[in-house]
Amino acid sequence: MEWSDLGRRISLRDLNILIAVADTGSMAKAAARLRISHPAVSKTISELEGALGARLLDRSPQGVQLTPSGEVLLRCGVNIFDELRQGYRSLEYLSDPNSGEVRLGCTEIILHGLASAIVRKFSAKYPGVQVDVKLANPGEHQLRELRERRIDLLITRATGKSAAEDLHSEMLFDEPFVFIVGAASEFARKRRVVLSEIISRKWVLPAPDSAPGALINDVFRAAGFQPPNAVVKTISIELTTSLVASGEFVGILPISVARLKAARAALRVLPIKPVGPRVSAEIVFVKNRTLSPAVESFVNCVRDVVNASRVG
Repeated sequence: MEWSDLGRRISLRDLNILIAVADTGSMAKAAARLRISHPAVSKTISELEGALGARLLDRSPQGVQLTPSGEVLLRCGVNIFDELRQGYRSLEYLSDPNSGEVRLGCTEIILHGLASAIVRKFSAKYPGVQVDVKLANPGEHQLRELRERRIDLLITRATGKSAAEDLHSEMLFDEPFVFIVGAASEFARKRRVVLSEIISRKWVLPAPDSAPGALINDVFRAAGFQPPNAVVKTISIELTTSLVASGEFVGILPISVARLKAARAALRVLPIKPVGPRVSAEIVFVKNRTLSPAVESFVNCVRDVVNASRVG
């Protein structure tokens, strides 16, 4: 099919109908959402299939499901509408630079560390821009949020999994893990502490089969110890800091998170020299995607905050 023919045979309305069908899993539900008739939806899908020479949906009494060809066209439609939204945001920005929206995804550990400083700085400079911060689950799920345009950018702990051809990733910083205890702990008052003194205590640690758990196990091994068996296994920062602050447990966190939490809770960072692997943070967004001016300004703000923390 020639490009000139493609524009005549597939319209934005057609793609919008396909997206609605894919979202709802039903032509009838898509028709209700779009406030058009069921036959109109069915006719549009049939005409699309005829124009492309490929089946887009598998029909069954339970509903409809996209075929591989349908998945391809759906991604194209999502990308097209996303570019239109970004273009509209850019037009808004031209008339009012202090406007628009930034949809940020970040993992819990970023929320409890870097995110607060970035959002405060950005909002002070651009108070008219709305920042929508979403908690992104680690792993492939957070990358799917990016690819499906549910978020504009992602700040996450680097794992190497985001190194994909369609994604741009930029390393922000790396930092060591540190050991933490409650402020009332006997170790909190010591000027010198060695790991052998706390290794047999009650630990709060991520599960060893998780990404942070694997890194932390390597920290213990680098220090010459076998990883202790955790009394509590969790990746929750809030639960970890709450239990450690009680004085009954010890834990380990990235140094930026530990310092932030120590300033707000009854925690102390132990004077044990960090060894072993460091944990990294990166900013990720989709390549070849037009970022709105507000999002570009936010990315620059992220870099400024990270660079300032390095100098400090």
